[in-house]
Amino acid sequence: MKDQLTTLAPYAAVLAADFYLLPFLARDTGTAMLLMLFVMPLAAFVTALVYGMRRGFSLLLPAAAFLLFLPTIFIHYNSSAWIYAVVYALVVLAGTAVGRIFFGKR
Repeated sequence: MKDQLTTLAPYAAVLAADFYLLPFLARDTGTAMLLMLFVMPLAAFVTALVYGMRRGFSLLLPAAAFLLFLPTIFIHYNSSAWIYAVVYALVVLAGTAVGRIFFGKR
């Protein structure tokens, strides 16, 4: 289990940067919506895709994405943003699944 968490750490750090740092780029509602609906999910998907290609399918990264996003609801958003935690976890789940298809084919 410790080995799994060690290999998960860099990908979780990228997701944390995605969730915690990108909202600071939002200057108005339009940019915030662009970030939350396109940029952040794309960054999460690409991160999960790379993880899936290198490590295979795992439910740990989607769970980490869910848990990492929850505090940002209170830091950057309001309580109506809780659905994004579920959405980002599903995006990461899809990314690891797609990455798993290419696992071992490099």
